[in-house]
Amino acid sequence: MEKAQSICEGHGNVKVDAKVCIGDPRDVICQVVEKLGADLLVIGSHGYGFIKRSFLGSVSDHCARNAKCPVLIVKRQAK
Repeated sequence: MEKAQSICEGHGNVKVDAKVCIGDPRDVICQVVEKLGADLLVIGSHGYGFIKRSFLGSVSDHCARNAKCPVLIVKRQAK
């Protein structure tokens, strides 16, 4: 988390808020985004396939549908 924060802060007027919260990530992330009045949510994606995502759900998909701000989903690089 610290590495990501330092990368973002090196880009001028980007404000980064890092939080550690307890609860279902899907709900907590959307609640914190709304509470902060965030302009953008940047969230990673593991890139699991359709079947695994169907059983486990996807935090990034949930946030993309429910967050009260634009969401940028960053996919994991291919190995």
